[in-house]
Amino acid sequence: MTVSPVTAPAPAADLAERFVDAALDEVPASFHALVEALWDDGRASADALTAVPSLVAALERAGTERKGYLAVLLGLLAETEYPDPDGPLTRAVRGRLDVYLGLLAGEDTGTPLTLALLYLLSHFPGERERILAAVSRLDLEAEDLSRLDRSLSTLDPSRPDLGRVWPSPSVWTLNEEERAFDRGWIGELTPAQIVAAWENDTRTVLGCTGARAYWAVCHGEPRNLPAAPLPERRDISVPVADSALFAPHLGALRCPACQGSLASDDGIARCFGCAARYPVAGGILDLTAPAGDQEDAAADFLEKLSRVPSMGLFYEAVARPAFLRVSGSNWGGAVTEQDEDRYIAEHVRPVEGPVLDLGAGAGRWTAVVAETVGAERLIALDSALPMLNVLRGRLPRVPSVLASAAELPFEDASLGAVVCWNALQAFYADAAAAIAEVGRVLRPGGTFTLMTFRRSDDPVYRYFQSAHRFPQHQGGLQLFDLRELKCWLADAGLTVREESGPGTFVFITAVREK
Repeated sequence: MTVSPVTAPAPAADLAERFVDAALDEVPASFHALVEALWDDGRASADALTAVPSLVAALERAGTERKGYLAVLLGLLAETEYPDPDGPLTRAVRGRLDVYLGLLAGEDTGTPLTLALLYLLSHFPGERERILAAVSRLDLEAEDLSRLDRSLSTLDPSRPDLGRVWPSPSVWTLNEEERAFDRGWIGELTPAQIVAAWENDTRTVLGCTGARAYWAVCHGEPRNLPAAPLPERRDISVPVADSALFAPHLGALRCPACQGSLASDDGIARCFGCAARYPVAGGILDLTAPAGDQEDAAADFLEKLSRVPSMGLFYEAVARPAFLRVSGSNWGGAVTEQDEDRYIAEHVRPVEGPVLDLGAGAGRWTAVVAETVGAERLIALDSALPMLNVLRGRLPRVPSVLASAAELPFEDASLGAVVCWNALQAFYADAAAAIAEVGRVLRPGGTFTLMTFRRSDDPVYRYFQSAHRFPQHQGGLQLFDLRELKCWLADAGLTVREESGPGTFVFITAVREK
């Protein structure tokens, strides 16, 4: 028997040269072969350190359209040692800073190579002044410059600046009330929590910078988002609403503690089963914890509402469109808000019963659902009070529930339809449980309409997707494998009727058959 010899993997230097010389249609595959040899989901291979000189040499020799790929890869290798800014691999990559700054000086602002170099340079806080001086000669977009500035900053534990980095520090224009709110929650953190929050913020910034750069290298310059400034007035005025707003839906609601039926008096929802009482104020029912004394509970909840900051306004104007760009690979604008509106209008088809907007957020798409099915049928649910505050100001006829998606406070087979728009990925480890709950509460024939995101097939872009950190959450963004998502739907008794989505978007409409 003849045994074929085993071919050893090509050295990284050879792979770098092959990438530089590859035919145009072979560039993506050649680049991924190089990445696979040196890097895997945030970890460097044993050969990465010795490969740095070859990568920099290839960067200098490559054509302009290929330099960006190599700059991104060098940035990825440096990032494997974060938060250590002076590890051996980072030092080796940083040692050729003159090359990177020389390339930057010759590039037009906004080109894919410029964006790739900005991502690479973001990993060298020890060279902050030199890098910022070099980029000052460029007419960079404010968001790109502020992300670079933040990445090159170091934590000052005595005056930590946390939480206001997404999608870039430059978009945050805080008023004094908002600054005071920040000082309050930051002041309650331990030193270890401050460090963790700072590092999470940095990873989020690097993820956005890297996603924008890598998409540009692969596809061309990103399309800029239109300016969406925050309103000058940010005070939230929740409309007064009594318990009558919930009256049409009490038959569907149930107590999260014992699954008993609920009755509503002014300021309180009371469980017939366990006698638990939940506060109601401004058209929002708080089912996250039972209330104490009825009068005090209502007053406390109203006070809580009055102190909620205007985060929902910011989310809708700035954060959400940027999030779609990173998670949906939507840097070219393939999916517009009008596309989302159209999908909801065409696919939400309720049977008899209330309609739930699950993870309703600030209410932009709740309004579209209301136009489709009628506000009188609609209930909004979210776990974030600031979002529901904004939603209630926008949609005074739609009652809102503060509750968990993993244990929906509704009776079995009580809802005519459920919509979950750009929210499933925010449920973290509870996504499968939330889908199972949707299957439980839907009536036969009711639709479940959702928009979320799948993990990119490209390992580099997938890494940048997962780098995004939600506030108060340590882990990176958890996106879905489409087969896994469909299995959860099937296990919940839901049949997929429509599936679509460009890039890494996922649009699905499923039906509860019986």
